[in-house]
Amino acid sequence: MRWSTYFLYTLRDNPSDAEVISHQLLARAGMIDKVAAGIYTYLPLGWRSVEKLQRIVREELNTAGAVELVMPSVAPAELWQESGRWQAYGKELLRIKDRHDREFVFGPTHEEVITDAVRRRVTSYRQLPTNLYQVTTKFRDEIRPRFGLMRGREFIMKDAYSFHASAESLDETYRAMERAYRRVFDRCKLSYTAVEADTGNIGGSESHEFMVLASTGEDAVAACACGYGANVEKAITGPIAPPPAWPAPVPAKPEAVHTPGASSVADVAAFLKLDAAHFIKTMIVETDKEFAVALVRGDDEVNEVKLKNVLDCTHLALASEARIEQLTGGAMGFSGPVGLTGVRVVADPEVMRLAVAATGANRADHHLVGVVPGRDFTPEVVADVRVARIGDPCPRCGAPLDIKRGIEVGHIFKLGIKYSSKMACNYLDEKGLSHPMIMGCYGLGIGRTVAAAVEQNHDEHGIVWPRPLAPFEVELIALNPDVPAVRDAAEKLYADLQAAGVEVFYDDRDERPGVKFNDADLIGFPVRVVVGKKGVELGQAELSLRRDRVKVTAPLADAVAKARELLESA
Repeated sequence: MRWSTYFLYTLRDNPSDAEVISHQLLARAGMIDKVAAGIYTYLPLGWRSVEKLQRIVREELNTAGAVELVMPSVAPAELWQESGRWQAYGKELLRIKDRHDREFVFGPTHEEVITDAVRRRVTSYRQLPTNLYQVTTKFRDEIRPRFGLMRGREFIMKDAYSFHASAESLDETYRAMERAYRRVFDRCKLSYTAVEADTGNIGGSESHEFMVLASTGEDAVAACACGYGANVEKAITGPIAPPPAWPAPVPAKPEAVHTPGASSVADVAAFLKLDAAHFIKTMIVETDKEFAVALVRGDDEVNEVKLKNVLDCTHLALASEARIEQLTGGAMGFSGPVGLTGVRVVADPEVMRLAVAATGANRADHHLVGVVPGRDFTPEVVADVRVARIGDPCPRCGAPLDIKRGIEVGHIFKLGIKYSSKMACNYLDEKGLSHPMIMGCYGLGIGRTVAAAVEQNHDEHGIVWPRPLAPFEVELIALNPDVPAVRDAAEKLYADLQAAGVEVFYDDRDERPGVKFNDADLIGFPVRVVVGKKGVELGQAELSLRRDRVKVTAPLADAVAKARELLESA
């Protein structure tokens, strides 16, 4: 492909709304173009990377036994009402009406549509299992779309759905899909990890996220060398180190201490000369069902996802100052569990391991010291509601956990019967008895994976594409193409590269060398081949890998072989 006839226009400056590297570089490299907030055109160069990823995904899904189909982007509201998600999904669900005033949704996901298709065709256990997938455009009306392809409203996704007659069958397919995902990311040459994750509003009993590791990642991942990994929303740990010994005899009952103006753990710890780990941090929340209290150690933070799961709620927010005063009798910032009544208290196990502690006294400018968990208060629920931290012990082997940054690019779920039971997607067993089908769900973000590849593979000059996702493998640059000898040598090399099956992009523009080199660095094809006047006089071409930009020379007759050799290490 020749640049002079290709639709490619690079930008010198970053778009004003581009906050992350992938958004900046994909836009500047002429790969995406913003149409509206969170909605992008994939320009020709960007679409080539997307197509390459789709090809890899399809090959691995087909190998795993999945069968491709395409479902409509727009679905009738009745299906979503039947599943219960019409009301539960929230404002991210784009609801639309046709000319007859009938309600539809632009699908952010397709559990309802696929369940409807299967229930009208599959009736017997003999027809199970089945695993169906599609690669299509979806829409989620994000309140604040940002980060380019990372958090858009319209996006391309591969989603698959499996149907089973037994949990064992589901597990078999789940593991096959997990292996397929690993092969996809291995083939893309991306550094990634698979971690246990929260099921979110999709639901289900088990899920794993596939995270491309990058320092710019929006998610934190707890990982251990033994193989344990989990999103911090899900991560559990072994028992953490106890705080230092309590610096005084333990009183027979809690003692109130005046702590004027000190409401944060750090301030009160300094005032009382205690360690932050001696404190019980109290968080009062409002859910769609109730008010509740969460307790964690003073050096910990409440994990709101874990707390939502413990409280079995869909909405959770900090209670208002007025409600806190009504529930505790004291001001915000001075809450504690001692003496609280009429509200459910959830305590992290690390709180209950404290031999003695300090906490708010439910009274302005006062704290209690000498509080003994189990003696002075008894929580209704003891459950892990803390955020895992770097250095916490791994729950499997006890080694210190590492916290890495990652970008979620894939998510697989064991849905169980959440949708099939509500939508009467049933099968008959060997005895003729009816049961809801057991389902699995497997999503992979296509544009998001391409963007994550850029987040992981770039330098200060531009993109450094891993070969499998690069729009083209080799960029051929002709310097001084107005010189006949240069033009003739470049044209021959271009034809020879194509004949050898190399994906080559030929920069034949009449531009200054500096412009061509800057664009080459920005776009980041794996191998660069340069033909210039001095080189042609010597019968040589200059080659380099984008990854390290180390230049080597080769005779023009050997340049194709040298380019292919470099590609093998790209």
